[in-house]
Amino acid sequence: MTGSALLITDRDGVRTLTLNRPARKNAIDRPLWLTLRDTLTETGTDPSIRALVVTGAGGAFCSGSDLAAGDDTHPMYKVRLMNEVALLLHELPLPTVAKVTGVAVGAGWNLALGCDLVVATPESSFSQIFAKRGLSLDFGGSWLLPKLIGLQQAKRLALLAETIDAAEAHALNLVTWVVPQPEIDGFVDDLTDRLAAGPPIALAQTKALLNEGGDRTLREALAGEQRAQAMNFGTADATEAYAAFAAKRTPTYTGRWAAPRPSVNK
Repeated sequence: MTGSALLITDRDGVRTLTLNRPARKNAIDRPLWLTLRDTLTETGTDPSIRALVVTGAGGAFCSGSDLAAGDDTHPMYKVRLMNEVALLLHELPLPTVAKVTGVAVGAGWNLALGCDLVVATPESSFSQIFAKRGLSLDFGGSWLLPKLIGLQQAKRLALLAETIDAAEAHALNLVTWVVPQPEIDGFVDDLTDRLAAGPPIALAQTKALLNEGGDRTLREALAGEQRAQAMNFGTADATEAYAAFAAKRTPTYTGRWAAPRPSVNK
């Protein structure tokens, strides 16, 4: 499925969303924000999609929100729409990977940071550019940065609005892998194939537990883990994992609910 500003490609359970406004370095205008919101909503309810890649066309990832776009929508509604997209991405019940080539700036960088894993090329560059535009952080940056790198480094990147390269972003734990440009497509394909082959319910539970763990007490985290494991044991994947281990074969995970259903007498 394709669209003028967002290309959507599905392959063996892996969906790739490609921001397709290369003349604007894939800056996101209101129509594209709306398309992203609707596409992420649909993706989260499609059990055939097991992993998601977010990337950009034309040698850039995303230069942020398109401030030059003609749009007289009140800023409150603009930011509300962006917030909806940020939450959908964060809460998506499947692994997400940002494939970054070129610039990732402002909300564009936070779009990448909102994914579970980030793969970049050595030529990629990153900036929390907001202060240079007379703005403060948005698209989750004020929450993501301190969690990922601590408060002091987060303040440095946000207050100075410096541009850093992929090597420094990797050293700060803001990029998971740095891969040479000619190899990044194959690397991401292999990575997402591995993610898509995993047990979908268990991976969704693990992602949610990790996302929520930083804001919970140990007691609350343990209670969440208990509930998640009860759900996992109700799937066919738990039985399949043990059977595959015993047979020394690769498991095939479906996410199918296998717990016996109660009988109802009328």
